[in-house]
Amino acid sequence: MALRDALLTAADHIGPAQVDNVCKHLPIEWIEQALAATGTATLRRRRLPAEQVIWLVLGMALMRDRPIEEVVTKLDLALPGASGAIARSAIPQARARLGDEPMQWLFERSARTWSKVSAEAHRYRGLSLYGIDGTTLRVADTPDNRDELGGASSSRGNSGYPQVCLACLMVLRSHQIAAANFGPYSTSELKYALPLLDSIPDRSLTIVDRGFFWCPISH
Repeated sequence: MALRDALLTAADHIGPAQVDNVCKHLPIEWIEQALAATGTATLRRRRLPAEQVIWLVLGMALMRDRPIEEVVTKLDLALPGASGAIARSAIPQARARLGDEPMQWLFERSARTWSKVSAEAHRYRGLSLYGIDGTTLRVADTPDNRDELGGASSSRGNSGYPQVCLACLMVLRSHQIAAANFGPYSTSELKYALPLLDSIPDRSLTIVDRGFFWCPISH
């Protein structure tokens, strides 16, 4: 299964029912470490402190077709004993305060840990099995995304949506993502794939997509 197909299949099976399962497998210590490592821990009492905002972003990914207020309610995101509802305007403000670094740290930690467990469970002749593949994905149609990411163009003009170019290292049997790299659509997948080589563990066999045959893999 190609990376794009795997992502679409995963998206079809993700919803509110999976929230509790994700929460169960994501240690609170990782969230605390993500905030500490990136210097984004909340220093004063807020209605939506940083650790709660991380859960909010995760919930938005799992319930992407639900209103954000419903995500807040489902995850019970509020300080214990706090009175009054969270103002709608406070949610994007809290997300902006959090920034991207804690989410990147948390992704890298969870991807590294979970993919290793999966790869160890499905070794082939003593080797962990990985694959590298790339794809393109549509993202929200905003001026910032168009300026930063661009998109496909034709004789009729630009594509309907901005697009991101993505390359992933994943465990072959489970398609658990171990590492990812992405950026503007105009950049070749090969350039996004090259940094992933540093994430391939020893004693492993990595299969690359056609066009990636140049990758100097020697693990």
